[in-house]
This record gives sequence, C-alpha cells and structure tokens, in this order.
Amino acid sequence: MRVGLYFGTFNPIHVGHLVIANYMAEYTDIDQVWMVVTPQNPLKLKSSLLPDYHRLAIVNEAIQDNVNLKASDIEFKLPQPNYTATTLAYLKEKYPNYEFSLIMGEDNLRTFHKWYNHEHLLENYKFYVYPRVLTLQEEEEVQEIGHHPENGFKNHPNIIMCEEAPVMKVSSSFVRHAIKEGKDVRYLLTEPVRKYIDEMNFYR
Repeated sequence: MRVGLYFGTFNPIHVGHLVIANYMAEYTDIDQVWMVVTPQNPLKLKSSLLPDYHRLAIVNEAIQDNVNLKASDIEFKLPQPNYTATTLAYLKEKYPNYEFSLIMGEDNLRTFHKWYNHEHLLENYKFYVYPRVLTLQEEEEVQEIGHHPENGFKNHPNIIMCEEAPVMKVSSSFVRHAIKEGKDVRYLLTEPVRKYIDEMNFYR
C-alpha cells in the first residue's frame, strides 16, 4: 500500500487540510493518507495548542467516514524533537510492505534544505507538493530573500508538484481567532469537528 504522510499540528483540522488530503488520495497514486498529528514539544508550551489526544480525537472526528484517510499518533511515541527522517525510519521498520511518501505545501520547499537528513529523504521518498497561497508576511520574506530556494528541488524526480490541487487561504489560527470572537465557522470545519470543539468549549 502506498501511504502519503501529511504532518501537522491540526489545531484544529479544518476544511483546507481535508481538501488537500482527499485530493492526494483521489488524484495521485497514493492509496491512503495518514494525518500525522505532531505532538506538543514539552519545551515549547503554547497555550493555544490543544493537548495531543484532543487534536488526534478532532482529526478522527473529521475523517470518520473516509476510508482513504487515517489519523496517526505515531509521533506521540517517538523521542522529542520529532524529525521526519526518524519518523520515516520507524514507520519503514514497522510497516515494511508499505511505501511511504510525504505531502507538504510548496512553502515548505523554501526551508527544506534545513531539514534534518533532507538529502537522504529526497533520495528515498517521494514528495507530493501542493501549491499554497502565501500570507502578506510570507510574500515580504520571499521578496527580501530575492530568490526562491525551492526551485532547485522542484526539478528533482522525487518531487511531484500537484499544481491542480485546490487550495483555500484558511489557517488554523484564523479558525481559532474566529471561534474566540464568536464568529460562525460552520463552513470552515466539518460538523462533527465544530460540534466537538463547541461541546468542549475550546479556543474561547
């Protein structure tokens, strides 16, 4: 089975995440997408970040009726800090018959050269890269750099650019702020997720 790993804090998971995950499962050769919930770094406590098990539960609520998507807590059990290379090595050993690849936004290619063991990852795994609308701050940072470091990676045979993937300019921080301000977020979250967050009184 070909498994695409989609890493994120998912704080909370929103329709933008789900559209990308479902696109990868439907329009690429990936058989199943695992939503890998990134655990909270104990050295970097953030009051806005829900506990790990709640974020995992919310992902499960969001994808409960989609057999092509799966929530994964694999990084909860691994030593901190979580390096993608370490996680992949563990998964490869645990699931030797699975073929793992990574799903990430185009913006992550800009910093990919800073990843731990990035050369090894690039040679041994496929990367499915979806376009991403940059925030104004990110656009300014790119202009300051004056070039796009990701261009060198785009031509690598293991980098698969998914230019047709539908992308929405919605972020978890936007959703959190909207909930805090009492805004209607029914179209930004699936109904089970909205209900879970409302019942638990999260992000208020």
